[in-house]
Amino acid sequence: QVQLVESGGGLVQAGGSLTLSCAASGRTFSTYFMGWFRQAPGREREFVAAIRWSLRSTYYADSVKGRFTISRDNAKSTVYLQMNSLKPGDTAMYYCAAKVGPFATGSGYGVPSSYDYWGQGTQVTVSS
Repeated sequence: QVQLVESGGGLVQAGGSLTLSCAASGRTFSTYFMGWFRQAPGREREFVAAIRWSLRSTYYADSVKGRFTISRDNAKSTVYLQMNSLKPGDTAMYYCAAKVGPFATGSGYGVPSSYDYWGQGTQVTVSS
C-alpha cells in the first residue's frame, strides 16, 4: 500500500511559479514510477510529468515541456513538480500518482488508468 499526500498548490499570477510536493509513505521501496496529472473542470485528467524512482528518467507533456520540472528526493520519499512561467491554462487540480511495478506498455506512464495509487490533489489557480 502506498499513501500519497500533495501540497504546495495555490493562487498565482500568470508568469509566476509554484512548487508542488508529493510525499509518499508505505511500500515506497517498490514504487516504480511517480507521475503528476491535472484535471480542470469539465475536462479529462491529463498527464503532466513522470519520473522513475530508480533512474533519473523523466517524461513531460508537450504543453509543459521547458516550463515544468519533475524531480524526486529518495531519502524523503517525495516527488516535486517545479512549475515556472505559469499560464491561466495551467489552472487545474493537480494529482500525484504512483505505479508499483512496470507498465504494460512503454508509454503507460502517461495513462491515468495505468497508475495504482493517487493522492487527494492540490489546486493550482493561475490568474491572468
